[in-house]
Amino acid sequence: MPARRSVLFVTDLAYPARGRRYGDEDVFLTSRLRAGFDLALCHPLDAVALMDAFDVVVVRNSGPVLHYRAGYDAFREQATARGTRVYNPLSGRGDMAGKGYLVELTAAGHPVIPTVDRPEDLHLLPAAAEYAVKPRAGADSIGLTFVPRDRLAGALASGNLLAQPRVDFRYEVSFYYVDDAFQYALHAPDPARRWALAPYDPTDADLDFARGFIEWNTLDHGVQRVDACRTRAGDLLLVELEDLNPYLSLDLLPERTRDAFVADLTSSLHRYLDS
Repeated sequence: MPARRSVLFVTDLAYPARGRRYGDEDVFLTSRLRAGFDLALCHPLDAVALMDAFDVVVVRNSGPVLHYRAGYDAFREQATARGTRVYNPLSGRGDMAGKGYLVELTAAGHPVIPTVDRPEDLHLLPAAAEYAVKPRAGADSIGLTFVPRDRLAGALASGNLLAQPRVDFRYEVSFYYVDDAFQYALHAPDPARRWALAPYDPTDADLDFARGFIEWNTLDHGVQRVDACRTRAGDLLLVELEDLNPYLSLDLLPERTRDAFVADLTSSLHRYLDS
């Protein structure tokens, strides 16, 4: 009988996420993954010290890296130097690398909320009542502020911030993937309650939109969440491509969908270890 693979599951069970229960989700997920792997949990700051004893490091609900930037940078550096298998792989081009990809996608003409990071590019933003200014390395709305247009140039002078028009949208919707396989979609009908989610039945056009960003990211293995907003005109615009530690809202899913997700995640991990 082949030896079971071992997983170091990185999570911050105590992180106080607004509207989400990080600990509950990861307790459930690890309880299911144990059927196929030898598994241990650790805090993100302990990963470097422990990871050599495991076949793969799975980064899940580990919280915004702004809270432990030096520790996260050390983890990436050491994992790369040691050839450690990390899931999601560290080659992600989305939020894993900071939010600068939103500027890149804007310049390339993708359907994304228009985003710039230099005062000289402010002319590329459409007129709006207010503009969102957020840290390039931000997460979980940390550091997000709203300013009028006449304050944008000064806000971007530091080089560490991004600016976007504040979009009047109908709702937000998220599409969840394992590798390149669509799993399910959820939406927030009330724009003021981001994590009050309900099931969403995507159209073919919706899935084409989401798959375009999955393909752009070129991650062969991993869990990704494509977050978008539906404008008043009916278009979808990318809000973010979460490829580091996307919260999955597994507690909101029907049992059959949740079971299928766990099965696909388990298969993905085995494929990654065999690659």
